[in-house]
Amino acid sequence: RKKLLLTLKPIELFLPVKFIIKKSFIIISLIVFLFTVNNSFSQAKSIEDYGILSIMYHRFDENKYPSTNIRLEDFKLHIQKIENLGFKFISYKEFEEHINKENLDKKLFLTIDDGFTSFYENAWPVLKEKKIPFVLFVNTETVGANGYMNWKEIKEVAESEFGHIGNHSHSHEYLVDKSDLEIENDLKTSIKIFKEKLNYETKFFAYPFGEYKNSFKEIVKNLGFKYAFGQHSGVIDKTKDNFELPRFPINEKYGELKRFETVLKTIPFPYKKIIPEEKYIKSDNNPPKVEIVFFDNNNISLKNITCYSNEENKWKETKIKFLDHNRLSLILVGKFITERGRINCSLREKTGEWRWLGIQFVIAEK
Repeated sequence: RKKLLLTLKPIELFLPVKFIIKKSFIIISLIVFLFTVNNSFSQAKSIEDYGILSIMYHRFDENKYPSTNIRLEDFKLHIQKIENLGFKFISYKEFEEHINKENLDKKLFLTIDDGFTSFYENAWPVLKEKKIPFVLFVNTETVGANGYMNWKEIKEVAESEFGHIGNHSHSHEYLVDKSDLEIENDLKTSIKIFKEKLNYETKFFAYPFGEYKNSFKEIVKNLGFKYAFGQHSGVIDKTKDNFELPRFPINEKYGELKRFETVLKTIPFPYKKIIPEEKYIKSDNNPPKVEIVFFDNNNISLKNITCYSNEENKWKETKIKFLDHNRLSLILVGKFITERGRINCSLREKTGEWRWLGIQFVIAEK
């Protein structure tokens, strides 16, 4: 009662108790309302666009190929960890529904490349038992060859409710080094075989080795595909090019559980533009002059961004320079000397999650 009296003006001390109680009720109600509104506003501000996290596997329990293999035991742990962290595995249809939207919950798009027999024998039973949706990218030339699934096995996956077969070219050669006509003929061959063997056309394409150039992207687009995936790391969101979609490659080295948990903590790093737009570089522009243009209103503080690159085949921190508050220059001092030049930029959020942006360049044959 004493606390209540302290909130009243002097003149109100002489008013009837009934009036005082009524006013106190109004004050309390107003406080509750303002707290609720403020709390809702705070929650709205903290809601994050998780994007769509896509991960990629190749072989399962083929230990003599560590760069493309994952141990089946580790794969099962990955599935368990994904489920425990509240991710929803999404199908290719759900992917299409959500790719151009903000995603307020965690979604994971599982992909497997090449159609190795080890997938069918080891991982397929795990996914089938749990009915986990995924896309299997198949290159048509090697189907039925030693170590690869045959068409009967591929059809079994395709006819399931949760497995979709995506296109991975016909030859799976280094198509990025081929002429546009050679690339187009290769893809047309694979499309024709898809129709003959599976009786459907897929909208999903994965570049062999994750390598592409602008003309390659245009060919993929003109042949009726809607989505094309590379092998540069990052999280898909509505700012990404549908024909330059990132995935996190998972193998024995990067499939270790602690590292995998870090992958599951990544969120989109929205950007407006990456310069140069052409990712196929030759000797006269190696190393490339790289700039990243971010959005003005993305509410992301860039001051703590760090970038690393594999110039001269050594991973090291890249010098950065702000050309503007939303324009970043990456200063590469050495050439890319392997087949692929990679840059990874990251930014740690207060929530403990990582914004991740991967860039991959393809070095032209000399």
